[in-house]
Amino acid sequence: MSRIKKKFEELNVNGRKALIPFITAGDPDLSITLKLMFALVDSGSDIIELGIPFSDPIADGPTIQRASERALAGGTSLSKVLDLVKNFRESDQETPVVLMGYANPIEALGVDSFVNRAAEVGVDGVLVVDYPPEESGALNAALKENHIDSIFLLAPTTLESRVADVALLATGYVYYVSLKGVTGAGHLDLDDVASRVEQIKNHVNVPVGVGFGIRDGDTARAVAKLSDAVVIGSRLVEEIEKSDLKTIIPNVENFIKSIRSAIDQK
Repeated sequence: MSRIKKKFEELNVNGRKALIPFITAGDPDLSITLKLMFALVDSGSDIIELGIPFSDPIADGPTIQRASERALAGGTSLSKVLDLVKNFRESDQETPVVLMGYANPIEALGVDSFVNRAAEVGVDGVLVVDYPPEESGALNAALKENHIDSIFLLAPTTLESRVADVALLATGYVYYVSLKGVTGAGHLDLDDVASRVEQIKNHVNVPVGVGFGIRDGDTARAVAKLSDAVVIGSRLVEEIEKSDLKTIIPNVENFIKSIRSAIDQK
């Protein structure tokens, strides 16, 4: 059983929802990212989405774009992100780690090389924003062979037929993008989220996480009632961006603890 599946089963038994924070690897540098990963776990996170910095994103808003720019300026590469996961696994064998990014760095390294290395260091899932189902065959096959979950995005504009296509390939969980636009944009329409999550669950056999636009405890709690997981990215990256080296860890811990507390409220 994969770490992701095991985590969701444990949460379900206890009547809890998953908290999945996103941070950009290498922001502000890789050594601090490692400390942040441990801080996220200690503060109540269940799965960590680790962003692979990329120079030409299509889904990331200004906040995460700046994080990628800082990481790239500091020399972060896909190979170094994989080394980071290896270092994390030396102390934590339980927390699932999902790599989230774009096709270009993976293609540059080579799909097979990437997946083999990801399996070696303990990556649990991979989400590639610009690999649609019909173009992800080689990657999905390699991930399946190496027992790594394939995570897919679904959006408000995704046709039901496309949801069915994703359902045939998705493992681990699916990530429903609750807003039209980039990360950190707009305001959530909770009625629409409820309707779309219900529709998605009619097709997929894996948990459904909801992200984009979740910025505080109230919204996180509302989304948790509608889904299996709350994904929080831009707001967390903002916390990292505004902190200095002395305050970055406690600020992140306090923020994640507040979200965890809100999600757990009945």
